[in-house]
Amino acid sequence: MPNQKILYITTEMYPYQEDTNMAAVVNKMALKMHNEGNDVRVFMPRFGQISERKFQLHEVIRLSGMNIIINDLDQPLIIKVASLPGERLQVYFIDNEEYFKRKQYYFDDEGNPFDDNDERAIFFARGVIETIKKLNWVPDVIHLNGWMSSFVPIYLKTYYESDTYFKDAKIVLSLYNEKDAVLDKNINEKLKFDNISGLKALDNPTIKSFVIESMNYVDTVVKGDEFLDEDLDKAFNETATQKSEYLDVDSINQLY
Repeated sequence: MPNQKILYITTEMYPYQEDTNMAAVVNKMALKMHNEGNDVRVFMPRFGQISERKFQLHEVIRLSGMNIIINDLDQPLIIKVASLPGERLQVYFIDNEEYFKRKQYYFDDEGNPFDDNDERAIFFARGVIETIKKLNWVPDVIHLNGWMSSFVPIYLKTYYESDTYFKDAKIVLSLYNEKDAVLDKNINEKLKFDNISGLKALDNPTIKSFVIESMNYVDTVVKGDEFLDEDLDKAFNETATQKSEYLDVDSINQLY
């Protein structure tokens, strides 16, 4: 199944993150599809822990310079790119001083979730969508990994609904056991600014509730971890969306 354009949107990927199943799985999937002759791109946040020098990230000037308005505030979008070490596979990093410079991912040193995790997810999702359009590269398959990426299909099917750019792309959502956290209660107003309302997740906005919500906006849901926690497993079993049990990396192209 070569010659497909496959977009991986993820919050983790080895070697930028280590010791997590998601990071390892995304690395193996992307490399397998790349080595089979597909046109593969990966997008992820440029978290502060990712060393620009070590991984040779550099800014892509022609893609940077856009502003994304979050809750009536202009936030500059910076795009950086690197090749996966030892491979000819490009990884694009969504960056912004306000949202991604800090060294921790989603929780401070005391274990409290960051107040702006919701804004960071919105910025990431819209940043990926706008950058793909600017690249003039239309994916056949979009594979989502990590809770922040779950905002992408919600935006594609609401805010960008009249935009035909992604109309033929099939969206795959992988589910992982991620640490849950409450999102800012004002996320309702921030999404309303983008004409998004009526989401069930807004009744109790958490990382997990948005992942569960996004199942309604994709073409296929697959288990990224073999055994999901109780809430995710229940949502997986109850979703009307086409779904697949856990697949090893060698079988992933069957899904595509």
